[in-house]
Amino acid sequence: MEPLSVDGKFFRSGGRRFDVRAVTYGPFPGGWPDDFAADFERIVAAGFNALRLYEMPDRRLLDAALAHGLRVFGGLRWPQAVDFLKDDRVLSAAQVSLAESLRALEGHRALAGVFVANEVPADLVRWMGPVQVRQALEGLIALGKELRPDLLWCYGNYPSTEYLEPENADFTAFNVYLESETAFRSYLRRLHHIAGDRPVLISEFGLDSQRNGTAKQAEILAWAIRIAREEGMAGMTVYAWSDRWWNAGIEVLDWDFGLIDRESREKPALAAVRGAWRDHGWQMVDGRFSVIVCTRNGASRIAACVAALEKQTLPAHEIIVVDDGSTDGTTELVAARFPKVRLLTLEPGGLSAARNAGAEAATGEILAYTDDDCEADEGWLAGLAGAFAKGWDAAGGPNLPPRPQTDAEAIVTAASGAPSHVMLDDAEAEHLPGCNISVLRTAYFDIGGFDPQFTTAGDDVDFCWRLRDKGYRLGFAPTAFVWHHRRPSLRGFLRQQIGYGKAEALLIAKHPQRFTAAGDAKWDGFVYSGGPVRAVEGSIIYFGRMGQAGYQGVTDRMQPLRPLDARFDDFISHQRLNLLEWLQPRLRSWYRCQHWTGRSTNHHRPAPRPDTEFPIWSPDGETRDDFLQQLLTAGWKAGGESDAWDVEKDGTRLLLATERGDGIGKRTLVRVWGDARLLPFGRH
Repeated sequence: MEPLSVDGKFFRSGGRRFDVRAVTYGPFPGGWPDDFAADFERIVAAGFNALRLYEMPDRRLLDAALAHGLRVFGGLRWPQAVDFLKDDRVLSAAQVSLAESLRALEGHRALAGVFVANEVPADLVRWMGPVQVRQALEGLIALGKELRPDLLWCYGNYPSTEYLEPENADFTAFNVYLESETAFRSYLRRLHHIAGDRPVLISEFGLDSQRNGTAKQAEILAWAIRIAREEGMAGMTVYAWSDRWWNAGIEVLDWDFGLIDRESREKPALAAVRGAWRDHGWQMVDGRFSVIVCTRNGASRIAACVAALEKQTLPAHEIIVVDDGSTDGTTELVAARFPKVRLLTLEPGGLSAARNAGAEAATGEILAYTDDDCEADEGWLAGLAGAFAKGWDAAGGPNLPPRPQTDAEAIVTAASGAPSHVMLDDAEAEHLPGCNISVLRTAYFDIGGFDPQFTTAGDDVDFCWRLRDKGYRLGFAPTAFVWHHRRPSLRGFLRQQIGYGKAEALLIAKHPQRFTAAGDAKWDGFVYSGGPVRAVEGSIIYFGRMGQAGYQGVTDRMQPLRPLDARFDDFISHQRLNLLEWLQPRLRSWYRCQHWTGRSTNHHRPAPRPDTEFPIWSPDGETRDDFLQQLLTAGWKAGGESDAWDVEKDGTRLLLATERGDGIGKRTLVRVWGDARLLPFGRH
């Protein structure tokens, strides 16, 4: 059993792509069974290849899993449903527990990864501070990676804390419970953007058969597995193996999410899941792609680019390399090493002219463009074909930077200014970078192709704008990615940014209505920069009325940047990155419109300190929702949907959060800005 690793938007093991098919297992009343063999044989027979636990496994469980070919994702157990930032001992104990668990399991091949936490309650995240909670989770992940860099690390997130993605997680894991096919599919598309460059694992999905019936449970699990595959999830986790469940110190008897019942009898859902794993679902669509790569003096890059194109799971109709006046032997190299490639040799005329020449020579129904410094993932064309099957006129996917090998590459990868897609929603794009864009042949020639005045950059922006002006629609294919090598030096990166600025000057002259007076592009959509969407200082978060929205997220217009690679995350690299971040927008602005202006800064104003805080203990299990209802009845008014408080009255504001532990009793935390004597309840 080879270790799992991240491969762009997917996982890989032993040189092959690995689709995680997991089921949650335990905790059970009475603890682990004496013998795992019976369960694990049934789990494997149902098509699963992985288990997700809510505690760290012992060697006995891992040995049994290894014997049955099952990978295990452990879960770190600690008091995450309390204010764990108030008392340093809580996180310290979690760190000790993690270290001890990993030491006991050192070297075991069945352990694939670890969830450092699962669904920190949204009200407590708001109470402690989203940035502070995220940083605490990142601290646990950093410790885990230091101790076991061979494992994959993540946080089990959910829609109520969508903004809580750890910067240093290896993949994005989300627990999603949606009973509508349309809503489920739509949210999975959103998760690709939340994750940025990372794979997405659905870490929980299930249905309570006690309330919905066993037939409905079976039906929903079957279509959920199918949709997860169609939407490019790196894995899917069914919740749960058994109806037997132990939580908060008691056996849970009022819901049944299991594939087997409390007497270990098979429910219809188990057969449905077994069939869903066997069904490969959608048929591959042959779009007759003509792949076009334009190059100039790309002898050091072109071989890797073309080799990747020849390994596509959906073979191209033809591969066309357009040599735009190379003098370094590029033409001879391509002709000698790739005899099946159509080679066009031109006098130097610029990138747009070369792209147009490739289109004129192409015979396919779809023209797919990538650059000579890109290596397309093996599923690139298959992902694009899936997008065109949905009716888009043009389509493209992410361009991901390969793992940096030097400090300069790491800094450039983390800097702003890289080619980015711009999204109008979770499926339709406003802009797709030229290193990963494909278009129907008919649409291409209808708008007249690329504008030859754009010789090095800006051509893709102009092209996308003209497509949309003609009524054509651009779709985003999240798994159709290319590995796009960034500039290997800081000097080369800054030269690239100067080139972008010059291209933007041409865009301003051609499309003045699409720019502000200061020379900034006016995008209607959301700019994605590769990093996971997460709360940072100054982020505006949509919490919903009194923090009760089921889906809560950051409302910023730009995705955070990629983090600095941990291997190069030191003081000097940060200083060089800061210098690059200062220079990049100013150089680009100067060559765009002769203004030496930088990026606008969001000046974060910290929230005022509260006047008092106190807890309320309820032996009957009353929570913040009960107390908020009392306050509303007493004339308090709900705050705004992005406010840091729940209710207000006569200038006094309150925030409430409920801690959750074993047993019925609950403790609710109350934060007061103003006069606490206005409250209809007091501390007790």
